[in-house]
Amino acid sequence: MPIKQYRPVTKGRRLSSVQDFSDITRTTPEKSLITIRKEYAGRTKGKITVRHQGGGHKKFLREVDFIRARYDIPAKVDSIEYDPNRGARIGMLIYKDGVKSYMLMPDGLKVGDTVMSSQTEAEISVGNRLPLGKIPVGTFIHAVELTPGKGAQLARGAGVSIEFMAIEGDMATLRLPSGEVRRVPRGCMATIGTVSNPDWHLVRWGKAGRMRHRGIRPTVRGKVMNPVDHPHGGGEGKHPIGMKYAKTKWGKHALGVKTRRKQQSSDRHILTRRHGKPL
Repeated sequence: MPIKQYRPVTKGRRLSSVQDFSDITRTTPEKSLITIRKEYAGRTKGKITVRHQGGGHKKFLREVDFIRARYDIPAKVDSIEYDPNRGARIGMLIYKDGVKSYMLMPDGLKVGDTVMSSQTEAEISVGNRLPLGKIPVGTFIHAVELTPGKGAQLARGAGVSIEFMAIEGDMATLRLPSGEVRRVPRGCMATIGTVSNPDWHLVRWGKAGRMRHRGIRPTVRGKVMNPVDHPHGGGEGKHPIGMKYAKTKWGKHALGVKTRRKQQSSDRHILTRRHGKPL
């Protein structure tokens, strides 16, 4: 998907770019596979738990099948559709028995192609879904499970893929897009190929109005607030924060803070952290 730029007839247009939707073949979603998206606006039980969320254009949730448990039944890609809830494209699958479902669209798969999900044997081609134990080492994969049968959790973002590095015993070794190297049970399912829409990260939003359409509200710097509102607030003019380290609105460390739990059960499966240092 190339990125398209318009003539800079306004200041917002000058800095912005948009997706090229030439790969989209259907503009209306399948009615049986959409649900209303309830608006939470970053709130839990009425209290704001995530700031800067709210508003945005009305959206429907597409029910994407991340498990694809209809094994050994060929499915034809009927259309490629836009999903407002993700950067990647989604594809409408029509199985041989007539059942319809959405899948996360891999890069290079076209309308009319046939894909299949199998736990035993299937062709190693883009869009097919197999257990890691049945995939050749060195293959690039996406939509990988962490627990067999739970559904895809890894590598679901636009343009990303995972390198299948090795397999030893009951565990497969994967290199994630972040650089982390970890082991996953060989029975976990994965889809061959790279997620579609690799140019998604190149889109420049250009102005505040486009962010509001996405449901992202303004982010105000702490140093321009009053002392009652933020630890960085107060003072005259463009003053520094005046502290040893940057703080959040609630006085905690703001930069370089590790957010992963110290006693995470899956730590034993991580061979190399995403910053490149071994455990």
